[in-house]
Amino acid sequence: QVHFVESGGGVVQPGGSLRLSCTASGGLFVVAVMGWYRQAPGNAREMVATISISGVTTTNYADSVKGRFIISTENTKNSVYLQMNSLKPDDTAVYYCYREQLGKDYWGQGTQVTVSS
Repeated sequence: QVHFVESGGGVVQPGGSLRLSCTASGGLFVVAVMGWYRQAPGNAREMVATISISGVTTTNYADSVKGRFIISTENTKNSVYLQMNSLKPDDTAVYYCYREQLGKDYWGQGTQVTVSS
């Protein structure tokens, strides 16, 4: 079973920055896609950013975060990061890390990000 440790969430003022980290362990195989999703109260979970590892590494961002957020990983592909800059109140949500391997989806437990003055 894949386990995740997420960190980096918190409270920040509008215009501030946060860096989310997610490290997977246990039952790891070659990963296809890693990413971050978020869910605000009353809303459906939405994709924030993904990084595809199979073949050429490619990134994908939601239009609402393009130019402000950066997704990255490291050599072992066990960890995924989300650098969030110029944060807005609309970015307030629980952020979940995501991992797809061998055709199965795995989710972190979520970390709260609150953008408020």
